Amino acid sequence: MNKIECRPKILIVLGLPMLKTVYNRIRNIRKKVFAKNILRLTSWGKVKYVSIKFPTLRDIAEKLPDVQIIGDMEVEVSGISHDSREIVPGDIYACIPGFKVDGHDFAVAAQKAGAAALLVERFLKLDIPQLKVESTRQTVGRVAAEIYGYPSRRLKLIGVTGTNGKTTVTHLVERIARLAEEKTGMIGTLGAKIMEQEIPCQHTTPESTDIQKLLHKMVEQKVRIAVMEVSSHALDLGRVNGCFFQAGIFTNLSQDHLDYHQDMQKYLQAKSLLFAGMKQDSKQFAVLNADDPSCTYLQSQAACRYVTYGVDSAADYKAEELELTERGVEFKVKYKGNESTIFYPTPGKFSVYNALAAFAWGIEAGYSNEIITKALRETQGVPGRFESIRKGQPFLVIVDYAHTPDGLVNVLSAAREISAGRIITVFGCGGDRDRTKRPLMGRAAAEYSDFVIVTSDNPRTEDPQAIIEDILPGIAKVDYKVIVDRRQAIVQACSIAKPGDTIIIAGKGHEDYQIIGSEKIHFDDREEVEKALRGMGYVK
Repeated sequence: MNKIECRPKILIVLGLPMLKTVYNRIRNIRKKVFAKNILRLTSWGKVKYVSIKFPTLRDIAEKLPDVQIIGDMEVEVSGISHDSREIVPGDIYACIPGFKVDGHDFAVAAQKAGAAALLVERFLKLDIPQLKVESTRQTVGRVAAEIYGYPSRRLKLIGVTGTNGKTTVTHLVERIARLAEEKTGMIGTLGAKIMEQEIPCQHTTPESTDIQKLLHKMVEQKVRIAVMEVSSHALDLGRVNGCFFQAGIFTNLSQDHLDYHQDMQKYLQAKSLLFAGMKQDSKQFAVLNADDPSCTYLQSQAACRYVTYGVDSAADYKAEELELTERGVEFKVKYKGNESTIFYPTPGKFSVYNALAAFAWGIEAGYSNEIITKALRETQGVPGRFESIRKGQPFLVIVDYAHTPDGLVNVLSAAREISAGRIITVFGCGGDRDRTKRPLMGRAAAEYSDFVIVTSDNPRTEDPQAIIEDILPGIAKVDYKVIVDRRQAIVQACSIAKPGDTIIIAGKGHEDYQIIGSEKIHFDDREEVEKALRGMGYVK
């Protein structure tokens, strides 16, 4: 008999026919992922006997600090979920107290769905094995990593954190690795990808159970480089617990998410967790923005070696002789006694930082200067990031995800550098989010624009007009108009644009929806621009 190791804790033993029974058993236990492994192996011969060993609760409990146990600890578990609706037989159900509901309240439903055990913060009066920990939210990622065989240690995982630029830098890192003929995976705001296969995600950084499943799937598909956007929420809520990062990249820090973090220091402390979790005696490293005031604090918190990049400050990777044009940015980078010329085809000084961060990571990760500069030079842009819509009109229309004061300043500054005429800005602020940044967004738009249209942007459960009233105190010394309907705001901007003008439509970027109340309605700024231009006779 041949023994084939499918993944840690799983052993397949091949012999004579029983494939159908095996397939059904595995499908019921663990969705379809392991059944695929069985089917691959059957081409070698018929199956007589299959032995599958999953980790037991005892195996898992031994890895957790201060855990209390009730029930049969020899129960095998094959998966984990924080959502009772997704439980399949063999799963652990993680009872996580949420901001609106408590996962403990759905334990009965999980048990009925076939959960093998519960991860709880308080013992429940249910006849099912339970592991009690201080915080299920902070523990669930580590449990998921154990169940899925610590997939982040079986590939190279790169985390990118910061207020602005995460998505772009993540894509640039992935493109460098792809050009070097690495098999890649990516997790972020635009969803998850394994090479060209796209996988939808609900958050910039998914829930910890979903992250481990995704990483496990990447390992199965022989991914070598995985790059992930790591939000401050994910770090603070423990979503990346159980992840081993080979490298971490910091882009910048400016005001955002204070509805959650309360103040900038707590926001910074959350970001620093990515680097504090690394080790000095390993091959892990950090890439930090020397021009950002937060850099000194992050250096003090980093438990690994780090390098810096910058334009204005002394740095290990320093950009000089910047040329900012409509075509993009070109600059020289000096590093380790070397010098290289970089061209990156997205305008704006912020693009220098994005390209420089990716370049620094690439060199530190061992890629050649030629591979890195070629990847940056040939990039096709990132959806919704300074994305130009051209239909033959004599003015420029740019759609961008900028939804923070600093992000809006960066985009408008870049537009000013390339615009021959006026800057017309269309923007709003999200509902049920940090209200303190709303007048700051208004101030940024007013300072860097010639005309401003204030509109809606995912108002959620708030009154759109009330959100706009919070924005208006920041708008001064500029002509502006309020148009609550975002579609009409875009039409108005296009109708008043003159040859040489530049329209910036900010806040949504790649998003293809508006959230009004609790309903998500299809809405894509790029589609709306094209409709408006078509209505004006531009059809190229």
